[in-house]
Amino acid sequence: MSNKNEIEQKVAEFLLQIKAIKLQPNNPFTWASGWKSPIYCDNRITLSHPSIRTYIRQRLASLVQEEYGSVSVVAGVATAGIPQGVLVAQELGLPFIYVRSAPKGHGRGNLIEGEYSEGQRVVVVEDLISTGKSSLQAVEALREAGLEVAGLVAIFNYGFDAATENFKNAKCRFTTLSNYSALIDYAANHNFVSEDDLNLLRQWRENPSEWGDSIHQTTA
Repeated sequence: MSNKNEIEQKVAEFLLQIKAIKLQPNNPFTWASGWKSPIYCDNRITLSHPSIRTYIRQRLASLVQEEYGSVSVVAGVATAGIPQGVLVAQELGLPFIYVRSAPKGHGRGNLIEGEYSEGQRVVVVEDLISTGKSSLQAVEALREAGLEVAGLVAIFNYGFDAATENFKNAKCRFTTLSNYSALIDYAANHNFVSEDDLNLLRQWRENPSEWGDSIHQTTA
């Protein structure tokens, strides 16, 4: 097993262990988008577990250096990407800024908070990638402010084709510590799910927007 695969499996293990990721194929969640999903991911829970928080901070910082080389500043995406971004910036000894989901409603109306200079090379930190739309809005805001976006790192990626396409169209690289495929592999190999549940989880991945239309749902 390569180091990359080891990290993917270890992060999947941690997220399942602390219930940052919950798998409920027979009692699916409803996302804000309206999609029914057998999985719910809340990586903010990692912040409450010091050893896991440290592992993720170190691995994300290493990912930044390996994938994007030298950067001048780290940017978090509001809101869940902010604490992860702060931790990465601290690990790398770099300045930190963050991008709001909308301009501040008073004062200077900032969209980007913190000090930065035009031309600086920035890496963006997220907690989770689904379709990538909110992350890419932050990337666009940074570019419009004159920063050079090296790329984006995140803890977990659902692996949707839409995300790959959206990032490709935006000409922005992204890389994550773990992903849905690694998670399902770990869950299957360590008895987190039954064989029937595994089939439902794989079916969702193939067609997430239409999966589960006939399945009773529970609101996440």
